[in-house]
Amino acid sequence: MMFRLRSVNTCLRRLLHGGTLNRDQILERLQVCSAEDQVFDVVGKNKAKLTVEHVSCAVGMLWQFQKERPELLRTVDLTKSHPQFLTLRVLAENKIALMDDLMLVDMLYAFLRLNIEAIDTLVQQMVSEAWLRIDRIASIIQKNLHVYKSVEVARITQALFLLQYQNPEFFTTLRNIMINFLQHSFYPSEVTMLIRVLSTLSSPRLDESVVSKVDAVVTQCNLSELNTISFAVAKWIRNDPSYRHNTHSKYVRLLQTLSRCGHERLQTADRLDFVLEELKYVSGEWFEEMLLEESMVTLKRMMAQINWANAPDLAFFLTRTNLLCPPLMDRIASVATEYIDKIHYSATYATLLPFSVLNYDSAQADELYDACIQRFTPHIRSFDPHLLVLLAYSLAVADHFPEELIREIFSIDFLGKLDSQLETLPDALNMRTRLRLMELNRAVCLACPEFQVPWFHERYCQQLQRKGNGSISPVQQQIHKMLGEVLGGINFVQAAVITPYFYTVDFECKLDKHLQPLPYTEPSTLQISDRGKVHWDPRSLENMREELPPGAQRVAVDFLDSKSFCKNSHHIKGEALLRKRHLEILGYRVVQIPHFEWNSMELSTHNAWKEYLKKKILR
Repeated sequence: MMFRLRSVNTCLRRLLHGGTLNRDQILERLQVCSAEDQVFDVVGKNKAKLTVEHVSCAVGMLWQFQKERPELLRTVDLTKSHPQFLTLRVLAENKIALMDDLMLVDMLYAFLRLNIEAIDTLVQQMVSEAWLRIDRIASIIQKNLHVYKSVEVARITQALFLLQYQNPEFFTTLRNIMINFLQHSFYPSEVTMLIRVLSTLSSPRLDESVVSKVDAVVTQCNLSELNTISFAVAKWIRNDPSYRHNTHSKYVRLLQTLSRCGHERLQTADRLDFVLEELKYVSGEWFEEMLLEESMVTLKRMMAQINWANAPDLAFFLTRTNLLCPPLMDRIASVATEYIDKIHYSATYATLLPFSVLNYDSAQADELYDACIQRFTPHIRSFDPHLLVLLAYSLAVADHFPEELIREIFSIDFLGKLDSQLETLPDALNMRTRLRLMELNRAVCLACPEFQVPWFHERYCQQLQRKGNGSISPVQQQIHKMLGEVLGGINFVQAAVITPYFYTVDFECKLDKHLQPLPYTEPSTLQISDRGKVHWDPRSLENMREELPPGAQRVAVDFLDSKSFCKNSHHIKGEALLRKRHLEILGYRVVQIPHFEWNSMELSTHNAWKEYLKKKILR
């Protein structure tokens, strides 16, 4: 229930409470703050004078600063640890009774997004108070619909929808009001907002008034607005039962119009900063299929405009696209290296990320790694713990292990701080950080034994293994069967073999010193059901490994699907190479089978596949 409440926002406060806030000096000073430290400075100097409006403004701004950063780059822990944040919490708890309805819910939302725990007394008191007021909020809204503006109706609708407010007749009224606003609007941002909210309401098909309005304003829409409209159209397509039987020209024509306008906007753009701002929140199938290629052409055309201020944003965008673009990356590396002292130390993570993830190696890239390491090293203890783990892992993928960074992360003090922070992170980021810490621990143990970092993730990996009974693809089943034929029998190959440090190798075989296959004395611990489900025998978790005779070798055969390569490319990504390096350290000869080779026209017959495997393994 608490997380439903977060959807009610500052718009509703303006609707239900017509009075304006007093524009006193403290409020004015808060409103011009551009960073967390400035907000805390105002709070610290005016503790005794802060009103409920001041507290609401300060908390809202602290969340706004975090929201503007990508989730991986947020510094919530630093904000929460500031002494003046505790001041705001105490003041908020003492002033709950003075908050109007929507101020209460807004502040609750901000505190939750700043990772204040649900069991915290502040949150519990605010939640209890908010639920008492929600019914009254909704009834007041119904009485005042005739005075609201379009943006206000849209936000009301979205808030009540996310709150799962049960009143179909009221939602029908809201929908009709929004369509009326839509028909009379000529502002792209307003039209986009209304379309986005309308798409969340149950409607069997696209209203003709929506199509007409999009046609009227689409040439004025920016890339983010075009992307938002494409998401809305996709929802209508999924909800229209007749679409499954025939292709409605209105949907096709609308998507074509969006694509054409997107291309034109990119082709006529002349400011890199504006393009990056519009691309910041753009994602999804429509963008990747229709505009991604043109976006890269535009960014390359604007390479001369890359500077130290926009290089981290461009680098982060390239990471998201999964596209390798050497000219852009060389330019980023050159600019960032030259002006590294102007780049904030925490932005080195975003700057380095595409070079690591996309496995881009060049002279400029090597200089960038060195420059970034020198830049962030003096500030290691100022990073949010989870961000430092992610930074160290990205460097490990690129085979860089700065000793001071590694020793800090695997210190008792840091691991304690990280453990405390993990309890406050969203589930997805929590799991991602835990996984990255394990992978970093494994990488350091294997690549840098001289650091003498202990391997302490054995139990964690066993738990992951037991939870992770996944599935094996038809291609992997096909390779498994053919390996048996090539090697002389299914007892000469084992599937889903768990190595020391818990890598799972697709297939393992053993060859003697004459490259002849050796049989396994123990049967495979893997069981594959008819539906491709994978189940492991408990023995597989004990890292059972048969000793090799003198001169023999252990071969790991891995099938690499499209996720192991850059988009629309045969260029292998960093994590696939990291895995190969580690398996070689563990004593394997690693044979990688790229999906584009296995699925190629040259390997379209049974004998061709077998011959391919022979050349790869029995060389």
